[in-house]
Amino acid sequence: MASTNDLKNGMVLNLEGQLWSVTEFQHVKPGKGPAFVRTKLKNVLSGKTVDKTFNAGTKVETANVDRRDMQYLYHDGTDYVFMDNSDYEQYSITETVVGSAANFLLENNTIQIAFHDGAALYVELPPSVVLEITYTEPGMQGDRSTGGSKPATLETGYEIQVPLFIEQGTKIKVDTRSGDYLGRVNE
Repeated sequence: MASTNDLKNGMVLNLEGQLWSVTEFQHVKPGKGPAFVRTKLKNVLSGKTVDKTFNAGTKVETANVDRRDMQYLYHDGTDYVFMDNSDYEQYSITETVVGSAANFLLENNTIQIAFHDGAALYVELPPSVVLEITYTEPGMQGDRSTGGSKPATLETGYEIQVPLFIEQGTKIKVDTRSGDYLGRVNE
């Protein structure tokens, strides 16, 4: 149990049998009346976001969520196989838990996976990843960064929109939350 005064971003609460992650919180002390805490909560399993207000000092049940650094090994049918970096234990995690993170997973990449009571809840990617473009139409003379976009296939098989001047074999930075092109990477 914790008080609403102790809330932090990323904390997982157990409300009415469901796990909710705190994405935003704000302590409000109005001129008249009692203080309260305004929160934005994201359902850990479904991804649904809700706004919830608590009276200040109210007790809320926290869930014990264990975040572990794991290395992505390979895709096996409907499961993704990861290895815990601390004890080298291998875990098979279903496609439904991995979700859209599969679009940005490369073998041997290290990511965080959250567990609750031994079950994997979700995969947490870094905000951006560097991936190589395996196919896109060739650029033409005069193509500029502001001139529009074209589809490009990444080495993971995911397709995104990139500026016209980007060519096949280019390494680019991709936002893992939206799937947007962020820029070229010079190596």
